[in-house]
Amino acid sequence: MIGGRNVGIDLGTCSVLVFVSGKGIVLREPSVIARHVETREVLAVGKEARRMVGRTPGSIVTVNPLMEGVINDIEVTEIMLRHFLRKSLGSTFVFKPTLLLCVPAAVTSVERRAVLQAGLAAGGRRVYLIEEPLAAALGAGIDITAPRGHMIVDIGGGTTDIAVLSLNGIVTGTSTRIGGNAFDDAIIRHIRREYTIFIGESTAEQAKMAVGSAHAEANETCRYEVRGRDAITGLPRSVTVGSADLRAALRESLDLISYAIRQVLDRTPPELLGDIIDRGIILTGGGALLKGMAELVKDDTGLPAHVAEDPISCVARGTMIALENFDLYKEHIEGLTH
Repeated sequence: MIGGRNVGIDLGTCSVLVFVSGKGIVLREPSVIARHVETREVLAVGKEARRMVGRTPGSIVTVNPLMEGVINDIEVTEIMLRHFLRKSLGSTFVFKPTLLLCVPAAVTSVERRAVLQAGLAAGGRRVYLIEEPLAAALGAGIDITAPRGHMIVDIGGGTTDIAVLSLNGIVTGTSTRIGGNAFDDAIIRHIRREYTIFIGESTAEQAKMAVGSAHAEANETCRYEVRGRDAITGLPRSVTVGSADLRAALRESLDLISYAIRQVLDRTPPELLGDIIDRGIILTGGGALLKGMAELVKDDTGLPAHVAEDPISCVARGTMIALENFDLYKEHIEGLTH
């Protein structure tokens, strides 16, 4: 274990979770920031900024500093990280912490370097990176030390990371830039196409959580009222949608995730496939909470699938496990020091 104060951060496209050694998860906030257009003054970060999305005047803009799992705006990312660290550790932390941040498996070396630099600029003494599927597996309570195969599917806001793990490492895997945000975008397009109504990201997300599903259920009576602007008249209008409606909207995105899972299985050594048949596929990340997600994966692969306990927190918990057992996982961790 690394000495000093250790902080694990799940730096996600939609949300940031912070895990502090000895305290557990101390922060869970949206990864969004609001600032003044001309002065560039930061007006709100996290939950406060999220409430402003779609409701700001022309002088204020809300920014998501990460796009599809990677940094889109490094300056804004540094501001956001610094704010969340102060909130998690106290307004003035005397000793700089050691940070372990997560990145999607498919990010480039340039994108990795940007995350490391953002962590140092935000106040980290030493900053390390770990790939999300490895952290997710650790956080889900999977023992990956033995020569046995385990398959993890981490469905985040910007990406879905899929990996087969054994002997403390990733044997084979892939990352597809489809996640919760792509689900929301698909719902927005579907509502516009089928009902000629324009809706925003927040409305799409609320509809997804209320009646969204990945797999047909025997009883689908739940309905949700979606409110937006009529594309023809420009006036406010509402329409009621159900699970089948949103499942049609999500079909293309879900098919891409299923295809990526089958690709990874196709590249997996036969011996490890036997282990996965016994243990099944573990789903983590916020997207795993979409109703019927495990059933969809089971139908598409023929393998057992189940959602991990508290799937949203798995990556954050996994960062702390990796820090506490640093020597065990150090060959899979990349770092920078001030």
